[in-house]
Amino acid sequence: MQNFEKLGQELERMGKTEDIKRLAQSDAAQRISRMVDTSAVEKAAKSGDSEALKRMLSQVLSTDEGRKLAESVTKLMQGK
Repeated sequence: MQNFEKLGQELERMGKTEDIKRLAQSDAAQRISRMVDTSAVEKAAKSGDSEALKRMLSQVLSTDEGRKLAESVTKLMQGK
């Protein structure tokens, strides 16, 4: 959890928090959120099951929505 807090602080320092919020509210992100089993993600994160998290991420990134969202996040973080 501490890593997420550090990530949040870094995004805020970079002035990216509002941009991230807009991405999270995008159509692609909303469709992805309906695809993901949040309880499974939470369970894997709490238990430190990185392989399960990698599988879930791979499933998301294999969709058009996942690729679009990942591309948007990459562009955002590169300042494009």
